[in-house]
Amino acid sequence: MTYFNLNDSLNFLSKLTIRRSWNAFKVLLSYQLTKLLSKPIQWGYPMSISFEPTTSCNLRCPECPSGLRQFSRPTGMLKQDFFSKTIDEIYKELMYLIFYFQGEPYLNPNFLDMVKYAHDKGIYTATSTNAHYMTDANAKKTIESGLDRLIISIDGTTQEVYQQYRRGGKLEKVIEGAKNIVKWKKEMNSKTPFIIFQFLVVRHNEHQIEDVKKLGKEIGVDQVRFKTAQVYDYENDPNNLIPTIEKYSRYKKDRKGNATIKNGMANHCWRLWQANVITWDGKVVPCCFDKDATHQLGDLTNQGFKDIWHNKQYKQFRSAITKGRKNIDICANCSEGLRVWEKG
Repeated sequence: MTYFNLNDSLNFLSKLTIRRSWNAFKVLLSYQLTKLLSKPIQWGYPMSISFEPTTSCNLRCPECPSGLRQFSRPTGMLKQDFFSKTIDEIYKELMYLIFYFQGEPYLNPNFLDMVKYAHDKGIYTATSTNAHYMTDANAKKTIESGLDRLIISIDGTTQEVYQQYRRGGKLEKVIEGAKNIVKWKKEMNSKTPFIIFQFLVVRHNEHQIEDVKKLGKEIGVDQVRFKTAQVYDYENDPNNLIPTIEKYSRYKKDRKGNATIKNGMANHCWRLWQANVITWDGKVVPCCFDKDATHQLGDLTNQGFKDIWHNKQYKQFRSAITKGRKNIDICANCSEGLRVWEKG
């Protein structure tokens, strides 16, 4: 289990076309020019998009609006025809499609059909799940869908520890789901999906880092990945989540002992230039930190995606980033560049 996997990398590269490569070059060049000139320049279309299958979730995680049932936006399911229409417009430039924003993707009954649709368009597809619905049948259908990357959230190696963050969850279901997908991947002699155990490191589970590496190896997942936790009220940390191991924390103490985010908050953002998020009901927002979709840059129910990508609202938001990123609420607790990767 390593950070770099040759088969997964070759699989991703196999999705590249001349058109997608040219689009990626334009996006990267415009981003570098923006950093150099401190003036927003945007060429091309996004290389990566996140589509939200649903806002519904079976768990009640303490730092998640979906888990806390605290959304200010409506709860619902992504419709397959709306999804297909949007993909038809953008698939020629799009390299990477993430089926996740809020909620549990497998609660959407058409989720794997949408994965198959994107797969047939030659797009690299990924999702993140709590694995409670990874039944034997769903595991087999997941392989058949062509999903390229499957992230399974496993934030503890004992039920006592796991349930402290994944409230309402059963670790045995996660392990059973992981075993199901590993089994079918072997039985169908499939190279995909690339299976990742993602361990959100918080104070109460940091002592199980080595244990989850061992568990991942026993089950046969391809990689164990460690993720830093976003804590909304990190100055007070009411749920006592910030780990004591600094390597796995997004935050650090200043000279006065106050918690501050490690990110230097430079006035540019790669995500804003190469990716975005689409909610289940078609709202286009800058990134996954806008969980309540308060910064809506367009609505796909009455506009085409490519028109939205270069519209007035997007231009204004990119301009605001270059003038003062720290003044934008969703950027104030941003983890860009702070993800922890480690060999498992």
